[in-house]
Amino acid sequence: MRIGVPKETWPGERRTAMVPANAKKLISQGFLVSIESGAGVESGFDDPSYTEAGATIVADRHDLLSHSDLVLRVRKPATDEIASLKDGAVHVSFLDPYNEPDLITAMSNQGVTAVSMEMIPRSTIAQKMDALSSQANLAGYVTVIQAAYHCPKVFPMMMTPSGTIRPARVFIIGAGVAGLQAIATAKRLGARVEAFDTRPVVAEQVRSLGAKFVEIDLGEVGQTEQGYAKALTPEQVELQREGQKAIIAASDVVITTAQLFGRPAPRIITADMIQAMQPGSVIVDMAVETGGNVEGSVLDQIVDIGGVKIIGIGNLPSEVSRNASEMYSNNLVNFIEEFWNAETKVLSLDPENEIIRAAVITRDRNIVNESVKAKMES
Repeated sequence: MRIGVPKETWPGERRTAMVPANAKKLISQGFLVSIESGAGVESGFDDPSYTEAGATIVADRHDLLSHSDLVLRVRKPATDEIASLKDGAVHVSFLDPYNEPDLITAMSNQGVTAVSMEMIPRSTIAQKMDALSSQANLAGYVTVIQAAYHCPKVFPMMMTPSGTIRPARVFIIGAGVAGLQAIATAKRLGARVEAFDTRPVVAEQVRSLGAKFVEIDLGEVGQTEQGYAKALTPEQVELQREGQKAIIAASDVVITTAQLFGRPAPRIITADMIQAMQPGSVIVDMAVETGGNVEGSVLDQIVDIGGVKIIGIGNLPSEVSRNASEMYSNNLVNFIEEFWNAETKVLSLDPENEIIRAAVITRDRNIVNESVKAKMES
């Protein structure tokens, strides 16, 4: 089986789907690996590092795509590239399938088996393939580093000859994978950290990292089978806003991580909350790519509102592209090894398998994922 890894073309994307160490690993198992020239450069992997691993460097993108049985990439492909893929090829990447009906239809019509990495279930057996979590972990770290850079205060308490510097107050909204990493990173830097999540079940995880869990009574809440927070009612969103106002006003840094899978992010910080913050305060909106948690945040911009900086930088894992590429590449290799049949030399994507049932979107010129199909038909 020939694996093809094209260079990412999404604006600002610095990650790659395959690092040399994993290329070497797959080649040792009998795979042929072709890498588009320059695919790893922005993650710190030059073409010679791939050739040393045994991979073939291909300059012609169309040639790479048209001869690959398995295409691996980070971002979804451009719709006009689908025609370059082989009939029967397997394509694995983030696809944003609920919001890309034209792309999904094109992949189905081309006879491509499309695997969406967002759809890997959050189960024990699938943990090693869970690319959303691996990338969110790094994104949580990046948010704190960005906040610390822009904050006019140091994070830790310092005892100096001229007096004591109090620790910065950091408030993190959302305690999923990204939020927990943000908590841990802010604590390592010495900040006083508070956190809130609509799921009371994560309170102990927050406390175990040394942060204070903020209690706000929202009534009946919970999480989905995949571990994501359930959407709140408008009344619950208002209760959350009211419960957080005083904490936000007193915080030096606020980091929002609240996202709803496949839907726009909830708006949880409004203009009046921003106005109540002290000049020099910083807000990092992790959800800016899906509409934003913060009123006034702008994708890939830092906005100043009354002296409060609102950081809306998208694609946060790409800020640490080397580690992000290594982790994502590991997720892909784990996926391949889980379903590779060494005897028949085929990727066995059994539709009865729970991971495959969730992650495969198109197969045999049909849209086979029921939830994506229902969304497209609605």
